[in-house]
Amino acid sequence: MAQGRRVERVAALIRREVSELLVNGIKDDRVSMGMVSVTNVEVAGDLQHCKIHVSVYGSAEVQQKALAGLRSAAGYVKGELGRRLNMRRTPNVIFHLDHGIEKGTSVLGLLNQLEQQRQERGEVPEGTGQHNDDAS
Repeated sequence: MAQGRRVERVAALIRREVSELLVNGIKDDRVSMGMVSVTNVEVAGDLQHCKIHVSVYGSAEVQQKALAGLRSAAGYVKGELGRRLNMRRTPNVIFHLDHGIEKGTSVLGLLNQLEQQRQERGEVPEGTGQHNDDAS
């Protein structure tokens, strides 16, 4: 169980440091084109590999360019993590594009459209506590 806590702690530290590097460390123009944020970090149990999931705000082209910039900066990120975290062996860094925020935004948009259509038709969903005046 202690091993699992260590992996979680290392993942949290890597997330914090990579977020800091995105703001101040990585100078690649491709990365600064879109708003890049770290959404999740997965570290292997042996601490040799880590997958960093990032979300990029922008078009698909901007996302792919930012991801290419991050992948080209992976060696720099690994070196910085080694210096900042003082680990015996720094994990290999692999960047992945996370589409979770996009999917969540699209689902919220669809839900908002449904709500707007219901309001236009005057329908009131059951269980909302609202009374439909036409039903009485």
